[in-house]
Formats: sequence, C-alpha cells, structure tokens
Amino acid sequence: MGAYTRKDKSAIAQDIDMVLELFSQLKDRTKQKAGTLSTGEQQMLAIGRTLMLKPKLLLADEPSLGLSPNYLELIFDRLVEINKNGTSILLVEQNASEALEIAHRGYVFNIGEIVLEDTGKKLLSDKKVKKAFLGG
Repeated sequence: MGAYTRKDKSAIAQDIDMVLELFSQLKDRTKQKAGTLSTGEQQMLAIGRTLMLKPKLLLADEPSLGLSPNYLELIFDRLVEINKNGTSILLVEQNASEALEIAHRGYVFNIGEIVLEDTGKKLLSDKKVKKAFLGG
C-alpha cells in the first residue's frame, strides 16, 4: 500500500526487502491481514508503509503508544536506524525519557508553549525536566 503511487516495480521490490530487513518480525506475516497483527507489528507495518514513499521527513506521533516494553525498544531502535540512513524524524512522544535518549534536539511543551529546548541529552539531564516530566 505504501508504494501505490510509485511505478518502479524493481525499486519497490527492493524497498519491500529493505522494510522486511528493518522489521524482520514482519517477514513471516506478509500474507496476514494488518488488522490481525499485534499492536507492535501494526506499528512496524505503519512505519514500513511510510518508508515505501521514501520520505525525507518521517512524522512519528506517539509511536510507543500501547506497546509492550520489548516492542517499545525495538521501535525506538528502528527510528534511530531510519534516521542514520538519512531520513529526518519529527517525533512527538509522551515517553519523554525514551524520546530524549534518541533525540538530536528536544522541545518541552507546556500548555501549547515551548518552555525548554536543547539537545536531547541535555534535556534528559536537566533538573527541571526530570522533576516535571521524568518523575525525578
């Protein structure tokens, strides 16, 4: 579905292989209906479908929502890999500690306004951020 606007069949096949390498859990599920996949597998499928369009920017809105800890780690690891392969990512995430671990740049919002901005690592270690958002 992610490549329905594309006409380059050989490149589409290569991109499908790339997505299945990135999300190897989906290799055995290619004939399965999307609605029958687990929540984590559905998230992988959604990201993979988006990658088929070869985006320069991937918008990820709460990719960890409803995921088990194993899938949460996998999704964040894959987002890092996608970014390293040249796709910029705008990540909106309530799981602040996971998001700031991988973020190059972070913005902390409070009631619709940016109250802090810095590198992800600096925000992760900021006392105000820890107290307000990380339970510390």
